[in-house]
Amino acid sequence: MYLLLICISLVLYKMSKTFRFYTKFGIYFLYTSIMSIFLIAIFIFLPRSEKNLLILSVVLAPVTKAMGVSWEIRGREHLEQERSCIVVMNHQSIFDCVGLYQLWPFLKKSTIISRRIIFYIWPSGLLCWFGKVIFINRMNSNLARKVLNDATNYIKEKKMKLIIFPEGTRRNNGEINAFKKGAFHIAIRGQLPIIPVVFSSYYYFLSNEEKRFDSGRVIVEALPAISTEGLTLDDINELLEKTRNTMINTFDKINKEIQS
Repeated sequence: MYLLLICISLVLYKMSKTFRFYTKFGIYFLYTSIMSIFLIAIFIFLPRSEKNLLILSVVLAPVTKAMGVSWEIRGREHLEQERSCIVVMNHQSIFDCVGLYQLWPFLKKSTIISRRIIFYIWPSGLLCWFGKVIFINRMNSNLARKVLNDATNYIKEKKMKLIIFPEGTRRNNGEINAFKKGAFHIAIRGQLPIIPVVFSSYYYFLSNEEKRFDSGRVIVEALPAISTEGLTLDDINELLEKTRNTMINTFDKINKEIQS
């Protein structure tokens, strides 16, 4: 009976893109949920430490092999420098988490901005809390501003990197969408350099609308830092557009490589 079920599952996995889509995400959530239980037991002894995010990434990164996705990391020398900076990335899917697992060994001392609602999605939310992820409540702009100001002071003091998705909402539509100004406010106020990191489009192998999740390859390219030294908030729009245009050019370039 079990052998028959296994055979049927294998046939469905091969023949049905919808079955394959749900199976791969099922593997991801099952693996991360099981490993989260063990990680929480470890993190109790390292509460609220950014080191936990590095440990988490090392443990969870191998799941990408079961999902049939390979990653090529370029420009890692821009990520490896120990300095306070803002790292901005394009935001496509919940699958970005798997990409972050590949990057954290190069980022090392870093944390990330996340919506407060993520904290309540356990066990993942609890892991994020243990990893000193910075949760903000978008509905309370005054509180969010205070949290971000405190975060800026903290990363400058500790020489850490702060990861932000400037698009805000994730969209896997084959484009880099409009940026919000939050990351650039922080960078200018703290006089912190900005490191753009560009993920190639997932759309060639992953689509929620089409329920398609094939094997694929992702190129992740970190670009040279963009200085904010001497800039004021009057320069924010120019800085935003400069960063976004640089990322769009790289996005288009690496997508052509993926398609070739």
